[in-house]
Amino acid sequence: MAKTKLFSIAVDNRPGSVAEIAKTLGNAKVNLLALLATSQGTSGTVQLIAENPTQAKKALDAARIAYKETAAEGYELANKPGALAQCLEKLAAKGVNLSSICATAAKGGKKAVVICAGEAQEKVATVSA
Repeated sequence: MAKTKLFSIAVDNRPGSVAEIAKTLGNAKVNLLALLATSQGTSGTVQLIAENPTQAKKALDAARIAYKETAAEGYELANKPGALAQCLEKLAAKGVNLSSICATAAKGGKKAVVICAGEAQEKVATVSA
């Protein structure tokens, strides 16, 4: 389990909007660990996790890109059926209401990564995956 920051950025739903954010962060040598973008109608949201949140914040601030910063936790799980459910059940039992979750694993990999952001982040920190 690792504490991190989730950055949420409102964007226009148009070609290149996510590329602009990626370029800004790439030019500042910010390594992204996770990125999820969704859209509805003419707007969208980009959520990202940076290897160095402080560096990401400086780059976004310098580019005048508005963002919301939320405390998050990363968990490394076994890449097997039921591992995600077990982790999420522990969070639910602690009363954690997740506002965002991203889970991924490489095909054939032995580990999966889950990043959770939500209310009562101090409760998230007490759950071991």
